[in-house]
Amino acid sequence: MLTDTICAALSAAGLGIAGLTAYRKRFRTAARIAAYALLPVGLAMTGILDWLADLVFNPTVWAGFGVLGLSWVLFMVSRAAERRAGGTRKERRAAATAERDGVPAPGAPGPALKPGRSGGSGSSGTEDFSDIEAILKKHGI
Repeated sequence: MLTDTICAALSAAGLGIAGLTAYRKRFRTAARIAAYALLPVGLAMTGILDWLADLVFNPTVWAGFGVLGLSWVLFMVSRAAERRAGGTRKERRAAATAERDGVPAPGAPGPALKPGRSGGSGSSGTEDFSDIEAILKKHGI
């Protein structure tokens, strides 16, 4: 009963302020103030305020919120640990399978070149230098 009276007084004050704001030709602001002013009466009429009051003073509800908070913290810690470990479980499993089969995992760098081999043509390193020497001799260097 007391909450209904307080809500009605808050709504009346808010609607009065909205009326003054509309009188000053600030209609959008007045409409926003009126919307906020009608919230307390609407909450009181639906009974949500009484439900919230019962919720706040019940220790079992607070214990439930504590359990939900603990669940959220555990979830976030496990996500952070998963990201630090290098990906999801699927990605780690695919990398382990690929390593076993000898195929590089997706996103992994390719194998390094073996010593004594060039990158693309398959020829030895001395042939590449002979081409460069020929070009330099042609230009007189």
